[in-house]
Amino acid sequence: MTELHRFDDTYGHTPVQKAFGQGDVYGIAYDAERAARQPIKLGMIGAGGVAQSKYFPAVARLRMIWEPIEITAFVEPRVDVADKVRTIYGGQHYTDVGGMLRDQALDGVLVLSPDALHAEHTLTCLDAGLPVLVEKPIARSLSDAARMCSASDTHDLPLMCVANKRYSPPYQRARKLIDDGKLGSLALFSGKFNLGYDYVDLLEAGTIHLFDLALYLMGAATRVSASGTQRHGHNTTGYPVDNVAMTLEFASGAVGSVISSASALSLKPWERVEVYGNHVWLSVEDQHTLIVYDGETEGAQSWTPIVPNTLFFDEEFGGYMGILENFAQVIRGVEAPRVTGWDGYRAYELLTAAQLSLARRTPVALPLEDADAADAEARVWLGRS
Repeated sequence: MTELHRFDDTYGHTPVQKAFGQGDVYGIAYDAERAARQPIKLGMIGAGGVAQSKYFPAVARLRMIWEPIEITAFVEPRVDVADKVRTIYGGQHYTDVGGMLRDQALDGVLVLSPDALHAEHTLTCLDAGLPVLVEKPIARSLSDAARMCSASDTHDLPLMCVANKRYSPPYQRARKLIDDGKLGSLALFSGKFNLGYDYVDLLEAGTIHLFDLALYLMGAATRVSASGTQRHGHNTTGYPVDNVAMTLEFASGAVGSVISSASALSLKPWERVEVYGNHVWLSVEDQHTLIVYDGETEGAQSWTPIVPNTLFFDEEFGGYMGILENFAQVIRGVEAPRVTGWDGYRAYELLTAAQLSLARRTPVALPLEDADAADAEARVWLGRS
């Protein structure tokens, strides 16, 4: 397997060897290795906000640096949205999934439809013999998520779930520092997510990123205990709580905490992750800056992008270029997925366990043995509002 093109050392900027060694300040000069790769044609299901703001721009930027990848067709029921997307990015428009899969010779599909349709659309694509990259959360029930992952295994086809923060430079570097033993034995994880956008679900829309990051950085979780309050009624989707605090236990023996608030301000600031080892700890601030504290008297080490900078690309720093390139390389058979469908399942399982703990007011052990029963109990709790 070839080594992944890593963006983490650039922190979203032009690579040093291109800017200075090759005199390629914008990082767009011919890349023989990328250009020689197998061309990848993707279909897309759903062309709404995340598709237009993240995926289309990320594909365009990848193409600009010679990655042979394109979105050749997309499914979108809203004609006005489809007209806009086709005018800007091209591609054949379809109003139904079946039509696109029948007509197009695709190498893979991006499932960006509403969460409740993820399972239906993913299973349809896997049954058609196509690899899938599905947005988070992987589904809106554990049973659906399990069916998706099992279908991937049965068909021996890649299923990746969007965990774009794993591909973002600060979190990539944090994981590398942990893997290299720079923190020693991990003891504590701490994460917060402020969801001031009160029109989306508190845990599924944003906090699930923290659940995934906890598993990515700390390993498997074995127990969660959650407490919540409906203090200000700011989660307008009808969620039973608008503020929640959770404690986690990991198989390694480490512990952790995650808090999330719908009555906070989203932009001042909204995300922090900390990992503590043996007299060394690191923090990632707003998916932007990584700081390592490794001594009482030594200066802290920090990595941060220089902003404003005309060479800084959100498509890269946000992780979308990384996950799309990894998906393409997985389709080509030259890389392993850095996030799988089962990773998406486990993040949603942790979320569901937190909901069950809120409902029962007791800790909940992981893994959850009965997905159907857990789904049913979580639905009852969600219906209390």
